Amino acid sequence: MTQTTVRTRTFVQALNEALDLAMERDPNVYLIGEDIGEMGGDFGVTRGLWAKYGEARVRDTPLSEAAIIGTAVGSAMMGFRPVAEIMFADFLGECYDQLVNNAAKMHYMFDGQFKAPIVVRTACGGGFGGGPHHSQSVEGWFLNVPGLVIVAPSTPADAKGLLLASIENDNPILFLEHKALYRIKGEVPEGYYTTPLRKAAVVREGKDVTIVATMKMVHEALAAAAELEQEGVSAEVIDLRTIRPYDAETVLESVRKTGRAVVVNEAPKIGGLASELSAVIGEECFYDLKAPVVRVAGLDAPIPFSLALEKIILPGKEQVIAGSSQRDEVGVLRGACSMARVAYCGCVLRELSRNTQHA
Repeated sequence: MTQTTVRTRTFVQALNEALDLAMERDPNVYLIGEDIGEMGGDFGVTRGLWAKYGEARVRDTPLSEAAIIGTAVGSAMMGFRPVAEIMFADFLGECYDQLVNNAAKMHYMFDGQFKAPIVVRTACGGGFGGGPHHSQSVEGWFLNVPGLVIVAPSTPADAKGLLLASIENDNPILFLEHKALYRIKGEVPEGYYTTPLRKAAVVREGKDVTIVATMKMVHEALAAAAELEQEGVSAEVIDLRTIRPYDAETVLESVRKTGRAVVVNEAPKIGGLASELSAVIGEECFYDLKAPVVRVAGLDAPIPFSLALEKIILPGKEQVIAGSSQRDEVGVLRGACSMARVAYCGCVLRELSRNTQHA
């Protein structure tokens, strides 16, 4: 990675820089989405680009996710490199067919005559009281779709480098941006650079347990690792960065070293990234493991508006610590608080349901 000056930037500013640099370098790159023009997007990621590049390359659209992605796919077939914004990841259901049955299968169906080099940026994740339709982590919806790449940065520097790499890539890419990370700050190199896709980062080295995470959960894992160190537990933290296809080699190498693995994912546990990673670790590292793989994930429930209830539903630092540090007499890792947390959440949700029915 060639770099000159390193500055402090927010996640949003890093994304904005990446889009600006990509559009400046390649006239075939254009932006499309709802309110991304003069308004600059719901989260300010495209701010200033409409004034600089004009409405032909920063295209405001009607409120139709299917139209946005359909337009992106069609123009990509003709040589353009669209970067589409879907305001909230929860709305990807509206354009699921365009992504899964058109974009992801384009290269295969036309035997390489056409491709769909589109990037679909979207805001995901909870923790801000957005409720059931604006807070979901959707990577599990797309994990088993061949031909689709899923990218999920956790730092401003990676947000910029991974977005530029995604725009250069000839595959359709779902670029997940966790809303809780938009305002975080970090060092970001100046100028054009790319961060390799499908390459995880070991963001903290350790020897006792491997913690694998993405996006906001990387920060929860790092906070947990800092506390675990005070208890004499050395945790290695891996930021997956690309979710599909993920860097299994880095994960497995770490697990073979530590002998223990905790996989952290904000989405519900069933059928998600945590399940996939734990299965691969179990298959490939069975004789290296000193204990079963622990999954730390969201509860199997819709995300409520209530911040107090949301903290129960979504995993955080305390759950990562519980999954990483508690052992029984034979040294098996286990999350001792999980059942109590589920039971408490069930009681709260049942009470909430009764109150709703009587309202």
